[in-house]
Amino acid sequence: MELIIFVGGQASGKSTFFKQYFSDTHIRLNLDMLKTRHREKILFQACLDAKQKVVVDNTNPSKLDRKIYVQDAKNAHFKVIAYYFDSGLDDALLRNEQRVGKAKIPRVGVISTFKKLEIPELNEGFDEIYSVSIDQENDFNVSLLYQREQ
Repeated sequence: MELIIFVGGQASGKSTFFKQYFSDTHIRLNLDMLKTRHREKILFQACLDAKQKVVVDNTNPSKLDRKIYVQDAKNAHFKVIAYYFDSGLDDALLRNEQRVGKAKIPRVGVISTFKKLEIPELNEGFDEIYSVSIDQENDFNVSLLYQREQ
């Protein structure tokens, strides 16, 4: 039983990372697809009840944004892991400019999210926190930042 919470601004690679690493093993919760918090909450609770591995693929920039997921998952005895997408604002803006249609976020929205971004910490209830960056070849580099003592 595992909850993974992605933390990062728009165009930082979260959805692509999910598709590459978790699409075969985890349910994906994403507000862009579900459209409302109510739907997200229903599906999240269903994952907890079914003991289903789940990834919350939203920006989740602040501790407050992440708190509801962490508390509920801990109450359901899930391991809770954060993946922090360590992307610079300029890189995210450049990747966002390459998007088309609804995938492209207004520039001001990307900037606003980056201003609110708080790096996840173990004291939020995470068992592990990883950093994800994108190199020059557009490959993901993942490293363990913190791990709770057992």
